[in-house]
Parts: sequence; C-alpha cells; structure tokens
Amino acid sequence: MKHDIEIRTADGVAKATVIRAHGSSRTDKGIIIYMDAFGPRQALYDMGQRIADAGYIVLVPDLYYRSGPYEPFDAKTAFSEEGSKTKIRSMMQATSQELTARDGAAFIEALEAEGVTGPIGVVGYCMGGARALTAAALYPDRIKAAASFHGGNLASDAEDSPHRLAEKIKARVYVGMAGVDNSFPPEQSARLAEALRIGGVDYAIENYAGMAHGWTVPDHNVYDRAGSERHFRRLLTLLEEAL
Repeated sequence: MKHDIEIRTADGVAKATVIRAHGSSRTDKGIIIYMDAFGPRQALYDMGQRIADAGYIVLVPDLYYRSGPYEPFDAKTAFSEEGSKTKIRSMMQATSQELTARDGAAFIEALEAEGVTGPIGVVGYCMGGARALTAAALYPDRIKAAASFHGGNLASDAEDSPHRLAEKIKARVYVGMAGVDNSFPPEQSARLAEALRIGGVDYAIENYAGMAHGWTVPDHNVYDRAGSERHFRRLLTLLEEAL
C-alpha cells in the first residue's frame, strides 16, 4: 500500500512516496530508499513494497526535486538516447552529496510523521548508494543500518566521498558490489574497506561476481533475477539484525 506526500526541505518541496505493508501489520521502524539515476518509478515502488511487507514503513523520496518537474526515465533506454542521457547527467550533477545530506533531516521527519519512532535503515542503489552511507554518517543517532547496492564512487578522490565519513557511522553497513563496475573499481573497494575498518564500523562488502551495475532493479537491462533475490536476502537480513 502506498501514498504520495510532499516533504518541505531547506531548498523547496520534494515529492515522495510512502509504502506500508499489505494488511494491518504495524511497525515503528522506517526505511529510506535512495534512488538510482532514473528517479522514483514503479520498479522502485515494487522493491519498496517488498521491504515494507517485511515489517517496515518505507520512504522513496525524489532526490531530483531541485531540477523541477520531469517524467520518470526509462531505465532500458535513457542512457542510449542523447537527450535523456544529457538530462540525467545534468540532474545527477545538480543533486550533490552535500544537498542530499542536507535533506536527510527532512526525510527522517517525514518518516516520523508517518509513525516511525524506532530505528531507521537506509538503502541506496547506483547514485543512491553513496548517499545512503553519507546519511548514516550524518544521522548516526537515528540510522542504524545502511546498505549500498551497485553504488558508485563510494571511496573516490572527491572531497565528498562517503568513505571520508566512516568514523562517524554507527550503523551496521553492507555493500553489495557488481562484479565489474567502473564506478566502483577494486581500488575503491579496498579503500572503503580500510576506512570502515579503521573507523570501527560493523561492515561487510560482498562481490556479486558476474553481475553488472544495476543488476538488482527489475527494469534495468542488466537485471538478474537470481542476483536480485540474493540482494533481497542480504538486505532483509541486515535490516532484521540491525533494526
């Protein structure tokens, strides 16, 4: 079951979708899904419903709200069409780590308005992976579980790379990386692992051999059903144990 809301942030109003479990089950635990590059759409809502049905209130915010109205992108063709590719890249650049991090408090408050008083988990896909880890670092009192799947630039040379915040993370962390992913090469994986270990973080980094960037999301060209099911098992186990 889902309904749409609007979240007032420091920079405007972000549209978001709240997803609850089917039936009458009640929970005080919340999850924020940090979207991939193609924006909120049915594929993410379906994934959110599966998480909600496991016992959580799920929030899927639109991270692109500062760019104005737009139609959801087709994940299968968006990067093969010059117009949509240019637009997505522009919107991604306008959605910096700093800005998304600043939205975190408003997203948490939106969950609280929906009845979440317990611990919160975050999960990010693609560009959302780095944002999930950053949110965990900046809101350690509320976020107790953080997961990234095929997240890019988790330990890059950029000043806003999330690995630089590792010592602030109090959540349990899980990172699922694609077997081959230019946005998160082996040297970044090693750098992230070192930062998390030194920071005293309870973490796991797992290599999904044979999977391509985007394998978890059903409307991606590279979607892999078996790999996606494995990701759900890892994610739901993390949430159950940490929250």
